[in-house]
Amino acid sequence: MAGRDLRALFSTNDRSLEASEAFTNRQLQWELVAAALTRHLQRTAAAAFDVEDLEAPRDNVLVFHGVGGIGKTTLSRKLEATLAGAEQRPVQWGEPTWAEERILPVRIDLARSAGTDFEQLVLTIRAALAAVGRPLPAFDLALRRYWEQQHPGDSLEEYLRRGGLAGRFGKAMPQQMQSALADVAQALLLPGTLGSAVGQITGSLVGALRERRQTVRALAGCRRLADLLEAEPDLDALSFYPHLLAWELARLPADRRVTPVILLDTFEDVGDRTHRDLERLIQRVVWLMPNAFFVVTGRSRLQWAEPALQGQLDYTGPAAWPGLAAGSLPHARSGSGTGERTGGRQVLIGDFSPEDCDDYLARRLARNGRPLIRDEIRQVISGRSHGLPLYLDLSVMRFLEIRRAGREPASADFDHDFPALIARTLSDLTREERHVLRSVSLLDAFDLSLATAAAGLPHQAPALRLIERPFVRENPVGLWPFHLHGLIRSTVRGADDQTDDRWSPRDWQQAAERSHAALGEQWRAGTGRDRALLVGCLRQGLGLARDFRLNLGWLTDAAWDYVGDSVWEPVAPPARQDRAAVETPADALAELLSALSRRQHEHRARTADRLTGVIDTRLLPAELHEMAVYYLAKAERDLGRSDASLRGMQHVADHGGRLAAAARRGLAHLARLAGDFPAARDAARTLGWEGRHHRVQGDIWWPHGEMGRAAAAYEAARREAEQHGVAGERATSQAQRAFVLAFTHPEHADDEIDLARHLVTGLSLRQTSHTIEMAALARDAGTDRDIEDRARILREQISISGVAIAGAVLELALCFHHAVRDDHAGADAGIARLRDLTRGGDYAYYADIAQFMLGRPAGRASAVRWLDGEQRTRGRWRALVTARQAHLRAGQ
Repeated sequence: MAGRDLRALFSTNDRSLEASEAFTNRQLQWELVAAALTRHLQRTAAAAFDVEDLEAPRDNVLVFHGVGGIGKTTLSRKLEATLAGAEQRPVQWGEPTWAEERILPVRIDLARSAGTDFEQLVLTIRAALAAVGRPLPAFDLALRRYWEQQHPGDSLEEYLRRGGLAGRFGKAMPQQMQSALADVAQALLLPGTLGSAVGQITGSLVGALRERRQTVRALAGCRRLADLLEAEPDLDALSFYPHLLAWELARLPADRRVTPVILLDTFEDVGDRTHRDLERLIQRVVWLMPNAFFVVTGRSRLQWAEPALQGQLDYTGPAAWPGLAAGSLPHARSGSGTGERTGGRQVLIGDFSPEDCDDYLARRLARNGRPLIRDEIRQVISGRSHGLPLYLDLSVMRFLEIRRAGREPASADFDHDFPALIARTLSDLTREERHVLRSVSLLDAFDLSLATAAAGLPHQAPALRLIERPFVRENPVGLWPFHLHGLIRSTVRGADDQTDDRWSPRDWQQAAERSHAALGEQWRAGTGRDRALLVGCLRQGLGLARDFRLNLGWLTDAAWDYVGDSVWEPVAPPARQDRAAVETPADALAELLSALSRRQHEHRARTADRLTGVIDTRLLPAELHEMAVYYLAKAERDLGRSDASLRGMQHVADHGGRLAAAARRGLAHLARLAGDFPAARDAARTLGWEGRHHRVQGDIWWPHGEMGRAAAAYEAARREAEQHGVAGERATSQAQRAFVLAFTHPEHADDEIDLARHLVTGLSLRQTSHTIEMAALARDAGTDRDIEDRARILREQISISGVAIAGAVLELALCFHHAVRDDHAGADAGIARLRDLTRGGDYAYYADIAQFMLGRPAGRASAVRWLDGEQRTRGRWRALVTARQAHLRAGQ
């Protein structure tokens, strides 16, 4: 229960000040669950309880919330084990009061990594309820109808097995569903097999319910069953089916009665506080199952009791969720723990989320019920706190101290590190542990080896002891498993350290040099092509080199490895607040790599500007300067600035460095876009693997309508990329192969497109993703599969990147669609767009190709030099159109 904050009250003469605090602990969390569940059982057992009452307030949910890594998932799992059997319960938690009641815990992990969608959530609840040992016909019939409508040809039984639900809960659920369908069919005197009778059963049952026939009296008591069976069986309808589960549970005989306790873990991954689509569906489940008890664990409190959410969620406001209302929101004081006001159902664990930091500060000091700390000050404190309750406490005391000094606190007063945090953090550490702590504060994350090397110690024992401290967080699946609590880290690095063994600036410099060298050693010692290690070392190494003005050293070779794979993950460290300009080689390299990775998400003009800025600094060594020049030339080519691109590519090719072969490929591309195909072919023959010769050849063949030869070249390019382990090139080559085969073999293109999508997953290759979507358009050309709408969306996406060629290829694919449909007006409009896109001269022959598709000559004097003449090229493109028309006629 909330108490008085005596420190705050004794820090001011203002008797109108309202100050409060709260206390929490782990044992109390179990006591809260036990008490809430006991009240829930009493309420559902009362004679007045009606499971079909959709207007009564809901008090069937308990929320534990707090920052990541504080133990919410561990608590959820411990609750599941405890509720499943008394032998799993910690001794100190005490005996529950529902020994005679049957409790069925069902834990569902909503983390994105778990891949739980709404369908799986509903199926998990139903699969768990198979433990009651009997069918649940109202729900089972609705679910079977939904499944057959939404997943035709996909067996529900196989889905349960594939998703692990059959292994987790057994195979009783499909058998119970089959039994329920059989019983209903028999009651309705319907013939036929169950598989073919579901639709007939549904229609007949609805009629029987509407007519109140005695044959279905067992289901007639469910007043809303007919409405649900008549509704379109989509995802929205599925979210109302839990009402049928609740009704079925309520009518179970006493010897089979069960109370589900559904534990929804990692609720923060349901969405954010702007996008609530999935949250709305889950909230319906909670509301429509008032006889089930829900324990939610997530990073933030549920806002369901906020009236402002009306319209975003179905059931909102304090009248609907009295236990979730702000008046019963718990408050926490310094330290880790959990507290709750009487009747409250939102329990804060450990550190605070940003929203809860603000709520805490707003409620901690008040006058006449209004927050004493202004909104803008609360924002600064919340941002600096990293959710640590102690920092909030210290900030509250600082607020009162400033007022005591006779002035009104301002936001700038709280851009502040508290030395008290260091004193409390270091107070019980040994000298060596303090040394390791300061060293790892330079790192975003670390392991034992990295921590020991950064500290310059000959043994790991101090680091081993340090990682056991509560301010060191662990992520077992991380590249480096350990990291400091964000606030502790920033305070150790930034606060005025008055301890006896505080570091001098030279000490910090030497620690940065050790840490930088240790990262380089880890990267060089990595086995194979460990992309995650490369990116992690680059990100941390760049930050250290930039902040402490270190030489690039191993970062140069690491940068080349990063570029070589063409994956383009974000790699630049966070920007420094105290230095916006590019002043050092590390600044320049960070900006270079950031520009290269962001070019997949920014307009090419922005990329060109950033690369030009890097080049103009002249801070990079010669080989990295060449990298910037080459990628600037690529950006210029994408923007249609062929002359500037040609100068850059020629410069890089002439210098014979690491990118000389790639620059020669760029020259071949420039010849191709100008329509000089013989020159492009001759250049391609000299490129070799480093110049991606096979892909360049494919790029030359497909404009000639030689789709088979182009597909073979792209396949060779993909295989060569696989041999060299270059994921980006592999995905790009496969996307191009899918694109060309979509023109000639639409029936086989699905597999090629699926493979391309698989290969591009996890890579930041926006242009390659666009190519895949254009392949899907070419595959569907001539059909009525929303070609125009899909193309419109893709056109908008391409315009964001500023890549001229992508827009032209899209229009060419659309012209193919119009030609197949003999839509000359649509084709002429597409040709006009092509001429507009290529008015600078590059890719001007695309408009010629569009004319060829319609069986027309180019219609103007063209500068393009086809490999075997215009007539044969025109014939091949026209043949592609007539072949597609014949294919579509044959399929009718």
